[in-house]
Amino acid sequence: MMVNGYKVEPKANLRGANLRKASLHGLDMHKINLNRANLMGADLTEANLIGADLSYTDARDANLRHAKLTEADLTEADLRGASLNLTNLSQAKLHSANLRGAKLIEANLTHADLTGAFLSLATLSEANLTDANLRDARLLDSNLRDAKLCGAKFGGADLTGASLVNADLTGANLVGAILENADLTGAKISGANISLAKLTGATMPDGSKHE
Repeated sequence: MMVNGYKVEPKANLRGANLRKASLHGLDMHKINLNRANLMGADLTEANLIGADLSYTDARDANLRHAKLTEADLTEADLRGASLNLTNLSQAKLHSANLRGAKLIEANLTHADLTGAFLSLATLSEANLTDANLRDARLLDSNLRDAKLCGAKFGGADLTGASLVNADLTGANLVGAILENADLTGAKISGANISLAKLTGATMPDGSKHE
């Protein structure tokens, strides 16, 4: 399919392509190369991007709702303000990606690599981050209400002011994480490692305030 003068198809090499505000709804683009492409405001709802290379892509305000991004490479991608609700990002590489203010409601991020990712003000309510790697990620004021975070790795992550109400942190690693002023009301922390975590001002699962 031709879009903005580019032939969009599986495994195509569209490195650096300008697809700003392009309509790519439901297209099969598995293993496509969109490295450093411009996807600002593009419609990628329900698109098949399994195994695609979206590293260093500018996808600010793009709509990726219900898209398939399993094992996709989004290293250092700019996804600020993007919609990723119900998106499948299992095993995706999001190392140092910028997801500030992005919406990831009910997204599947199981086994995803979010090391050093920027997720401040992002909405991840009811998202599944089981066994995800969030080491050194920035999640300030993020919304993780009812999120499934079993076995997730948060070592060194900054969760200042984050909402973790009713989140499932069973077996999660929070060693050295910053949880100052975070809300953990009703959260499940059985088997979670919170040694060396900074909890000043945090609301604990039982509703008490940490001094």
